[in-house]
Amino acid sequence: MHSPRPSSVPIMKRSRPTPPPTPPLSTAKFTAPIFKKPKSKAMIPPKWVPLGLSQSELSLPLTFPTGQTFRWKQTGPLQYTGVVDCYLISLKHLQDGEVSYCFHHQATTGDENNARVALLDFLNMRISLSEIWEVFSASDPRFAELALHLGGARVLRQDPLECLIQFLCSSNNNITRITKMVNFISSLGNCLGTVEGFEFYQFPGLERLAMVSEDELREAGFGYRAKYIIGTINALQSKPGGGTEWLSSLRNLDLHEVIDALSTLPGVGPKVAACIALFSLDQHHAIPVDTHVWQIATRYLLPELAGARLTPRLCSRVAEAFVSKYGKYAGWAQTLLFIAELPSQKALLPSQFCSTKEKKAAKSKNGKTFCAN
Repeated sequence: MHSPRPSSVPIMKRSRPTPPPTPPLSTAKFTAPIFKKPKSKAMIPPKWVPLGLSQSELSLPLTFPTGQTFRWKQTGPLQYTGVVDCYLISLKHLQDGEVSYCFHHQATTGDENNARVALLDFLNMRISLSEIWEVFSASDPRFAELALHLGGARVLRQDPLECLIQFLCSSNNNITRITKMVNFISSLGNCLGTVEGFEFYQFPGLERLAMVSEDELREAGFGYRAKYIIGTINALQSKPGGGTEWLSSLRNLDLHEVIDALSTLPGVGPKVAACIALFSLDQHHAIPVDTHVWQIATRYLLPELAGARLTPRLCSRVAEAFVSKYGKYAGWAQTLLFIAELPSQKALLPSQFCSTKEKKAAKSKNGKTFCAN
C-alpha cells in the first residue's frame, strides 16, 4: 500500500512574521586528521567567494553531518569540503553566519559559473526554507520554536547514482563503516585533490563501477552488501538508455512509481528507496521510516501507537501521517525532526522536544529546561 500523492500546500501571500534569530555558530577548536600526503595535482590557495546565503537558509553543521551524504568532510571550523559533479568545493560560515565557497583548482570563468550552478542545484536552493518553515509552523506550532535551533537545515539534491550507492552501503550499518565503504567506492573515481588531509574523488561512473567484482567489495569489508551493489550495477546497465539516464528519469514520476521502480533493484527496500527518492529524486514528501522515525512519529503524530511493533502497514501509516500534517514537503519536516534527535542537537533543545524519559532527566540551564543526553 502506498501513500497517496499529497495535494499542493499553498504558500500564503501575506506579510511574513519577523524571522527567528539566527542560532549561534559553534567556534570549537577544530583539529584536522593526519594522513599521508596523497599523490594528486597541485592545489591553489583558496579564494573565498560569498555565496549570497545566510545561515537561516543554509546551516552547514545542520546539513552535512546528518546522514544525507557520507562524502562531505569537515575540514575546518564551520567548514565542509566535498565534490559536486567534477568540482572540488569547500563551504564555510563567515563570522556573521553568511556562507562562502571556494574551488580548489584553477578554473576558467565559464567553469566557475558552471560549478556555482551545480553547487546551488546540489544545495536545493530553488526551495526557500523560510517559506517551508512558515508552512510547517502554521501546521504545527512546535516548529516555530524548533526554528530557533534548526534554522538552515536543508535537504540536499544529490546525484541519483551517488545517492543510491551510498544508501546501499547504509543498510543495517553504522556511520563509521558506512563512511569507510563510501570512501572505498569513491576512490575508484578520479582523484581531485586533498584538503586538510582528506583525499577527494569524483564519484565513479557506472562503467567504472561495473569493473569492480563482488570479491573485491567483500575484501574491502562490504559483507553481504557486496552482492547487492554488484547486482544493482548490473541491473542499471541493462536499463534502456543506460542506468544513469534511467535514474534521472525517475524525477519525473509520482512517488509510488519511484518507490516501485527503485525496489526492483537488488538490496533496495522501502526505507532505502524513500531515502534515495527524498535526497536525490525531488520527491519532497518521501518519508524514510525506520525505528528512529517511528519513535518521532509516535511522539508527534501518532501517540496512540506508542509501544506498538513497527510493521510494513504501520510504515505506510506513518508516511501518510507526515504528509497529512506537513504537506508536499513532509520529507523535509521529517528530516528536521530527525536532526533534532541527533545527540549533538538534542542537548540544545527545550524540554518540549524531549521524550518522557528524557524530561525526567532534563537539565536546567539559566532557568530553562533542556533535553538530557
